[in-house]
Amino acid sequence: MKIHCKILSLLVIPILGSFLGCGEKSGEEGSKPEASFAYVTNGVDPFWDLCAAGVRIAEKEFGVSCEVLMPPKGVVDQKRMMETLLAKGVSGIAVSPVDAENQTPFLNEVSENTILITNDSDAPESKRLVFIGTNNYKAGRALGGLVKKALPEGGQVMLFVGRLEQLNARQRRQGVIDELLGRPAQSLEQVNYDPVDATNLTSGDSKYSILDTRTDNFDKARAKSNAEDAIAKYQDLKCMVGLFAYNSPSCIDAIKEADKLGTIKICGFDEQDALLQAITDGHAYGTISQQPWEYGYESIKMLKNIWDGNQPATTYQEVSFLEVTKGNIDEFWAKKKEMAELGKSN
Repeated sequence: MKIHCKILSLLVIPILGSFLGCGEKSGEEGSKPEASFAYVTNGVDPFWDLCAAGVRIAEKEFGVSCEVLMPPKGVVDQKRMMETLLAKGVSGIAVSPVDAENQTPFLNEVSENTILITNDSDAPESKRLVFIGTNNYKAGRALGGLVKKALPEGGQVMLFVGRLEQLNARQRRQGVIDELLGRPAQSLEQVNYDPVDATNLTSGDSKYSILDTRTDNFDKARAKSNAEDAIAKYQDLKCMVGLFAYNSPSCIDAIKEADKLGTIKICGFDEQDALLQAITDGHAYGTISQQPWEYGYESIKMLKNIWDGNQPATTYQEVSFLEVTKGNIDEFWAKKKEMAELGKSN
């Protein structure tokens, strides 16, 4: 059921005093209630456990209460969770929108009733106060750079991603394409995108061709079948590029079963263990990590600052990414394991 502002005001205002601290004591009468924040992901994935670790670190550091919510069914569950948070009078929400364009009206309603920021993936047309995340176009170009190092002689490349409704996915994909085809860098504020169904993208000055982009809508079985189909269809395929965390591991499984380890190169995004192991073993070249624990930490820090009356100086706070290859895999993996345990334990 769509929330309208008038309905929200009737629902939220009578219970605001009771729930604003999510059950915490608000201190002396007339004092400002303690802050309670929510971190809402766009799905369920080990990536979000790493983000949760940052949330827990910030929760302790800034003395606030935080709830981490992971919607298993995308937009529907994400909306339901945020409606519940508003009814409880949460002080602020950091969300990674599933479908920014279609969710913007709802996000605007949320922003009128609590502090709203986005992270990981933005909704730039909404009234969110700030976006915290990696410059995904720049990170995509960095991923394209890894492909060039893995495949210096050039060749045919396939891209794999969960969905392209998310702005970060489109930016990431375009960065890879532009880097491989030798195009000039674009501004993050105004990226020109190749069509989603574009195939056999080439450039006269480039040694690389992008055969296709396969989507799976977060269906892990479909992600693997996409990789299997690509291996069967393109005999000269040289590199598979995973744009979401689980895509590269799915490609690795398909390559192993096709007995083509080493023949088809792998480059990816994020830091699933299967991909990190493949980098260690020399079966994948590298990955781009957004250091997701920074997302959780910086989101709660930002919400607390705004709650305290400190408005953000800009609407975009960039979180740096890290190129992970065999040269730094051991150090990075140790950090990732530490964050993963912290995220799961809370």
